[in-house]
Amino acid sequence: MANTPQPGTRERIVRAASLLMQRQGYEGTGIKQVAQEARATLGSVYHFFPGGKQALGVAAVEHADQEFADLLSASLSRETDPAEAIASCARELARHLRESDWADGCPISATALETTGRVPDIEQAVARAFQHWRDLVADVLRGAGFSEDDARDLALTVISTLEGAELTAQVARSETPLTVAGSHLARLIDSYKASPLKASPRA
Repeated sequence: MANTPQPGTRERIVRAASLLMQRQGYEGTGIKQVAQEARATLGSVYHFFPGGKQALGVAAVEHADQEFADLLSASLSRETDPAEAIASCARELARHLRESDWADGCPISATALETTGRVPDIEQAVARAFQHWRDLVADVLRGAGFSEDDARDLALTVISTLEGAELTAQVARSETPLTVAGSHLARLIDSYKASPLKASPRA
């Protein structure tokens, strides 16, 4: 079996920054700490990110976005029924959270709360991440025959609910908030299948 390629210096720096920001936020994460965590020199960090902490923060959010999107896509693809796919996704998030000893919740929530209205580049990266996740859910729903409006609105509801449930599960150190949220989201999606709701009028 071939050896798994080791991540390069830049990738180690971005991964370290992403993990630290997930656990302690943007303000609580320093460049020196990132360098130490990544086993890199401070000069290497500034070589790859001459824009400093803000540029590194954007890269870290983009990395977290893709990691969560991969987890979301894998969870959603395991089930052909969209309602069960969402419930399965919630259970998978709960499992990952428990296995991290409740340390690794949403990869960008702490950063999002700290930087909104203060650090535009990171704020925009966070907004793109949330949109990316909503698009993944909407694609699954469209593929199952939901209308464009319903798929978009349900995707917004799914991601918003899972975000809140993940935070609650992390604080409570319990999988229950996520599994319950997943079950109720599945029921909501099933209700659209049983009796499609008329899309709300758009301005």
